[in-house]
Amino acid sequence: MTFRRELNEAEQVNIAAAMKWLRRRKRDVLDEAFLRQLHKRLFGKTWRWAGHYRASARNIGLDLAQAIDDTKFWIANSIFPADEIAIRFSHRLVFIHPFPNGNGRFSRLVGDLLAMQLGRPPFSWGSQNLVDATTTRRAYVDALRAADAHDLSPLIVFARS
Repeated sequence: MTFRRELNEAEQVNIAAAMKWLRRRKRDVLDEAFLRQLHKRLFGKTWRWAGHYRASARNIGLDLAQAIDDTKFWIANSIFPADEIAIRFSHRLVFIHPFPNGNGRFSRLVGDLLAMQLGRPPFSWGSQNLVDATTTRRAYVDALRAADAHDLSPLIVFARS
């Protein structure tokens, strides 16, 4: 039987390799094929389904293609500041929950990548490990719930704290 700690360690090795891959690659964060490849790189040595979408929709009415198109519109029309656009997209990824697992880590990394693509530094996300149950993780989940209720300000503040 695999313990959670061992699973997290295996995923961390995979994530480190994906980060190395990212540094050597030009990317468009708002490209669906890139996002699937990124998820596969993050978790592919741990999970055989990495990079493959869930078999059933988690949230009816909002899909990844729509989230990408909305984000491109926000950028092209300067609808929100860059940080807010990156946080909105990251939140949408968590909300859509496109993959069976790893959606939180994936969405935070994508938020960082989009922020950098928009000329901003990556987020700190509370400067803690958000995988393990901690006070910081609870604050993150509370901020996500506020964003689910259309108040993104706690998530924006948390991401830069």
